[in-house]
Parts: sequence; structure tokens; C-alpha cells
Amino acid sequence: MVLQNIVILEDGKPARLHFSDHLIEKRTITDPNTGRPGSRNVLVFSVDRLDGRAVDARYSTMAEKLAVQFEPYLKDKSYKNYEIIITQNGEGFQRRWSVQFIPFASR
Repeated sequence: MVLQNIVILEDGKPARLHFSDHLIEKRTITDPNTGRPGSRNVLVFSVDRLDGRAVDARYSTMAEKLAVQFEPYLKDKSYKNYEIIITQNGEGFQRRWSVQFIPFASR
């Protein structure tokens, strides 16, 4: 990807990320089933490393199943102490994520 300012996970391919900050953002989205707009909370991370390279990108999720895995690290931003390997598998409501926290040695 040329611009690489948004991280999009590829099915079955692990991505190694380092987050420098986060926020919970309200977004208006269109429900794909009803076609109606609705407001949703989105967990958005600032990414400064992706697969060992320096980047300035964002990674976001609306999936509660994924967001709860980050919850213990959000309040004190201790995710900064880790590189996180996320592997996504499946589609739609059947989508699953494998998440590993690896201690981060700053470079």
C-alpha cells in the first residue's frame, strides 16, 4: 500500500503493530442490513510501527470481541510496552482475532 495511513488486516496474515496512543471515537455508519445511519463507538489506535517499519497510521475496530482484549491495557496505556500481533480470520459476525502481546524493546 502506497500511503499506508490506515492499517487494514489481511485474513490469515499476522500483523505486528506498536501503538503510541488511542481514543474512542463516535462515528456515524450506515448499517449494511437496514441501510440506516447509526452512531457507533470505535476504538482507534495510533500506530507508529507496523511489521518492524516506522509508520504514522491508524488502526480501528468496532468489534467488541477484539476491543475487550485491549481493555486491560487502555486506562494506563500500557499497550505502549508491547508489540501486538493480530491475526484476523473469517468474515462478518464469524470473524475472529488472535492477539498476542510481545514485550516491546524500543528501537
